Amino acid sequence: MSKLEKWSGEAQASGLEILRGEGGAIVSPTKVGYIIMTSDRVGLDRKFDAKQRNLNKPGVVLCSSMDQLKALADMTPEIEAFYQSHWDQDVLLGCILPWKEEGLKYIPDDGCKELMMDKRQTSCFVIKFGVPSEQICKELWENDQKLVFASSANPSGKGNRGLITGIGERIENSVDLRIEANDYVASIQPDATEETRHEQGVMVAMVDEAGALVPMQGGERAISPCPTVIRKGLDNDKIMVLLAEHFNSWDFRQGTYY
Repeated sequence: MSKLEKWSGEAQASGLEILRGEGGAIVSPTKVGYIIMTSDRVGLDRKFDAKQRNLNKPGVVLCSSMDQLKALADMTPEIEAFYQSHWDQDVLLGCILPWKEEGLKYIPDDGCKELMMDKRQTSCFVIKFGVPSEQICKELWENDQKLVFASSANPSGKGNRGLITGIGERIENSVDLRIEANDYVASIQPDATEETRHEQGVMVAMVDEAGALVPMQGGERAISPCPTVIRKGLDNDKIMVLLAEHFNSWDFRQGTYY
């Protein structure tokens, strides 16, 4: 079984050491539960094996700042402003976006590219995912120019209920470290029950079927293709309001994945 530590309140030193090494994988807390964090191909292989998950879904790219997001992802000014609103309001958001050509240089040249992009060369870029994991990502990006890839720390299709004990025995035995912060996770949805709590963040596709960015709307109506909510989750209500503020045309297609 992997080592278990309580979140220190700062960037977990042992987690940083593991992810700076080769093939490291840790479990870390977020606003909606626990995730597996990795930083290279070996780590990604371990993550997919731990979750017993098909290799057809790209890993999430965690962004610890708007500057990091802008360095990696290709966005229109409207999409960037949409992200900025979520950043300013501390709202968890993930969007499917293409990579900037100059952003590709940050991806390790070890074969991990094929596991964290889909066939359209897009990934899900996530911001404001939770302080314990944001701290680790910030240190790795600012000091090492190192990316962190992630997915939920639970058997595929099952939730972890926001508890470190909910990640399952297979994941416990597959990672190098588990960082426990059940109290932090619970504080994000203090009135939720096990049945009503959100175990994932909202995901919005900002690309068409070929992976090209949706067009600028410029205040016009009935624009297609348009931003599409493909997964509901934490802060649905806030994100719907912000979608309506930034785009006259947007769609809701729960479960329409990539």
